[in-house]
Amino acid sequence: MTEQQAALPHLKVLDLSRVLAGPWCTQMLADLGADVVKVERPGVGDDTRHWGPPFLKDAQGQDTTQATYFTACNRNKRSVTIDMSKPEGQALIRQLAAQADVLVENFKVGGLAAYGLDYASLNLLNPRLIYCSVTGFGQDGPYAQRAGYDLMIQAMSGMMSITGRADEVPGGGPQRLGVALIDVLTGVYACSAILAAIEVRHRTGEGQHIDMALLDVGMAMLANQAAGFLNTGQIPQRQGNSHPSLVPYQDFPTQDGSMLLAIGNDGQFVRFCEVAGHPEWTTDARFASNSLRVRHRLELIPVMQTVTRTRSTAQWIALLEDKAVPCGPINDMEQAFADAQVAARGLVLNQPVTPVHQAQEAIKNIVTVASPMRLSATPTVLTRPPPRLGEHTDDVLAELGLAFAEIAQLKQSQVV
Repeated sequence: MTEQQAALPHLKVLDLSRVLAGPWCTQMLADLGADVVKVERPGVGDDTRHWGPPFLKDAQGQDTTQATYFTACNRNKRSVTIDMSKPEGQALIRQLAAQADVLVENFKVGGLAAYGLDYASLNLLNPRLIYCSVTGFGQDGPYAQRAGYDLMIQAMSGMMSITGRADEVPGGGPQRLGVALIDVLTGVYACSAILAAIEVRHRTGEGQHIDMALLDVGMAMLANQAAGFLNTGQIPQRQGNSHPSLVPYQDFPTQDGSMLLAIGNDGQFVRFCEVAGHPEWTTDARFASNSLRVRHRLELIPVMQTVTRTRSTAQWIALLEDKAVPCGPINDMEQAFADAQVAARGLVLNQPVTPVHQAQEAIKNIVTVASPMRLSATPTVLTRPPPRLGEHTDDVLAELGLAFAEIAQLKQSQVV
């Protein structure tokens, strides 16, 4: 994070989204320098402000009422509170949309039409506007009106059917991913689509509507597993931490715990066998190639496990690291953030928080994970911590040309 020119400081983004998928997309744009104005419900705000515990701590280490969830995807944004159920609130949002380059929303299909804030209405007001809708199932189809959540899509897409241990193994059964990854990747896909639409606008001068659906992303995320099924008709099964097409590619027990071995080609397997003291495995007719190892994994894995138990995880990593054999620890969160490489990459960001007044909860700083986007000439920015609810309402409304008295009246009328 530097003070160099960012990639997107010329873009104004109106964020009408909440929870994770939409806010993840707009945080990516904000990290790239875009001015993102997040519209929230007065007195309530984004749902995730209350999704706790865990909560942010005050200066004395006590819980506040601010959930940590919100901080994961709302850095670098400005927060305004507007009641869009009121005509005056709708008018304010239309004014913001008239000046915006991008609008991101995740209301139910047709939900914003009643307020005159749908794509068709705002396109008439601002033909250059790129309007991105994020829903569970898309703008059309038999499920279009259904609400969609990450967990539901993990189940429907087949993702849970290939995640977890096999039914016959203790603890077997379908499992959700440990992070709402479909939400997150929907945000990533949405950001990519928005940047593509901006490039198109350079040529045509016109914006367009982007239809992002969690289900579409969930199906796309099946990747090689989907390709295998679609081309062979064979339904993939859960198999824990092992890989359907690579062997050995899984966790292995060690003297003091476990490690992850990710051998992706025959050369790596040869080098592992040499270090492990079993070069004969490389010429064994059952193990000489990856395809053979996949067919004979039940014979290979147990003998490898016997060997991996003879050394500690650290010893195996030290032995294999300079042999270009992918091997690493299975960290918990504390160990991951303490890792030397994580520290060297500056992936932990401490952002100071300045209270507006004494009555405000004394949150001194907010810690977030740095953007992974590393642009050499236009690096990502770090302009502000995740905002307090309505923190920038006065500033944003003043930029629309409203006088102090007008803003005061809107507050009195509970429009903002």
